[in-house]
Amino acid sequence: MSIMAKLKKNSKVSGTSVLSQSEFFNEKEITTIDVPMLNVALSGRVDGGLTSGLTVLAGPSKHFKTSFALKMAGAFLDANPEAVMLFYDSEFGSPQSYFTNFGIDTDRVLHTPVMNVEELKFDLIGQLESLDKEDKVIIVIDSVGNLASKKELEDAINEKSVADMSRAKALKGLFRMTTPYLTMKSIPLIAINHTYKEIGLFPKDIVSGGTGIYYSADNIWILGRRQNKTGTEVTGYDFIVNVEKSRMVKEKSKIPISVSWDGGIERYSGLLDVALAGGFVVKPSNGWYQLVDTESGEVVGSKVRQKDTLESEFWSDLLKNQRFLDFVQNQYSIDRRSEVELDFEEALEA
Repeated sequence: MSIMAKLKKNSKVSGTSVLSQSEFFNEKEITTIDVPMLNVALSGRVDGGLTSGLTVLAGPSKHFKTSFALKMAGAFLDANPEAVMLFYDSEFGSPQSYFTNFGIDTDRVLHTPVMNVEELKFDLIGQLESLDKEDKVIIVIDSVGNLASKKELEDAINEKSVADMSRAKALKGLFRMTTPYLTMKSIPLIAINHTYKEIGLFPKDIVSGGTGIYYSADNIWILGRRQNKTGTEVTGYDFIVNVEKSRMVKEKSKIPISVSWDGGIERYSGLLDVALAGGFVVKPSNGWYQLVDTESGEVVGSKVRQKDTLESEFWSDLLKNQRFLDFVQNQYSIDRRSEVELDFEEALEA
């Protein structure tokens, strides 16, 4: 018997296997979303997407964090017809119509209202413990940032005005305990969180809840935005997904995605910035865009306005082009070297 076989036989932990054969690395399920740049933000690839583990969507109020979470959850439910969503709610700002707008059948959503971190922790761990690896479940917490600790609530009830030092510790324990379950049972968990500005001359956005959430998360996004206007009328927002932490995407990557009042999350938004940077699309004149043949380098097709670059006809061929797919992966994937440095900082200045 080899040393490897001896060690494997002697292990008391179920799931022990040779790394090259480990299901935790070689059989990871990916849910592809129909918004290519969301896939890029999650995995560094147009054809990637959501995997098991903890994804944190952080940002100020009214930054469409719940919308992005439900978009991902809806894709997971579509890909797994037997799957259900476990929705922990501390904000109570998402009516049933909000779910149906994303194509989510509310009969497949178990809504669990929570009052404090400890209540969330006990219920979530109990649910995770009861599940098998074959059970298809996606979990959304809306939100971590709005949860008080049990002590904070008790102090308020007893009219005590004292600083609460227990919340960050409770959150750290929550995510420390849930992380192994998410990987071993192949469960994606999307946690919505808030940000605040640190004090200083050049204040940065800080994700609330202490360091525990950073240690446990596979992905942390901090969302920024600017208004999108037609004349003086606000028609939506241009968002920048700032990748604060990721196991698959280069940290500090900035990924543009737009949301309009009429159409919701724009399916093909953000692709134009990347295609221009890579030379797959050119701007022959102000306000006009044209595709480039990747073989000959010549401009092909008709010129189109920017609004037309949000249509599937403009991207259908390019999204099948391996050179373009490789370029995007080179740009964003953590194991690739960028060919072109994209800078979207100016998009948030205004």
